[in-house]
Amino acid sequence: MGDSSEKIAVVTGAGTGVGRSATLALLDMGYAVVLAGRRREPLEKTVSMAAGRSADTLVVPTDVARPKSVRNLFDQVRKAYGRLDLLFNNAGIAAPGVPLEDLRLEDWQAVVDVNLTGPFLCTREAFRIMKNQSPRGGRIINNGSISAHVPRPDSAPYTATKHAMTGLTRSTSLDGRRHDISCGQIDIGNAATDMTESMGQGVPQADGRIEMEPTMNVEDVGRAIRYMAGLPRNTNVLFMTIMANRMPYVGRG
Repeated sequence: MGDSSEKIAVVTGAGTGVGRSATLALLDMGYAVVLAGRRREPLEKTVSMAAGRSADTLVVPTDVARPKSVRNLFDQVRKAYGRLDLLFNNAGIAAPGVPLEDLRLEDWQAVVDVNLTGPFLCTREAFRIMKNQSPRGGRIINNGSISAHVPRPDSAPYTATKHAMTGLTRSTSLDGRRHDISCGQIDIGNAATDMTESMGQGVPQADGRIEMEPTMNVEDVGRAIRYMAGLPRNTNVLFMTIMANRMPYVGRG
């Protein structure tokens, strides 16, 4: 059980990549972090990387696409800490990169369930805690991605859900005002993770070419999330874009 001065965060997809970086950054800030993800082993690996930080952590295996699993996650937060100060909606998946006309409905639905319905379910549970706690309120950060702005070839499910995340961010920010809940979105481009490892060998471009793309250190994403999380309650970063400086985005190339 955390003490009354301790801030509590939930990070989904905390076992790898951006989620792991965010977890470690929040632990460095003094947050107690509840790590959520489908597999326990990667979550425990993240915890082991926090050794020496005097870290307060709780591992709760969670499938954000399943309402019962999400309810269990936030029930564990209530039981262990009695409050919630920060939610980072980070968990996400992509469908196979196939032509749109060959995309299976099951693959489309799986991406929607994790990337869009999952953040909604987590946000709903976070609201229920944050609006009724004392002091009231909290902060929600959504992982939007550069795909919230522009697509990659053969990425309709991922791109559609990330565009929809922007709408969820705006609505959450508006609806959260009366409860002192702020919401912002971080749009990340080419952070070096297992998901972006293929960029070093080349990825499809809009004109059909296969090109290598620059990446950035994922720890820099953690630093950006740390900035957003460290702002006072009455201040919010609504949208932040952090990207590898030379990636093909600005100027259409």
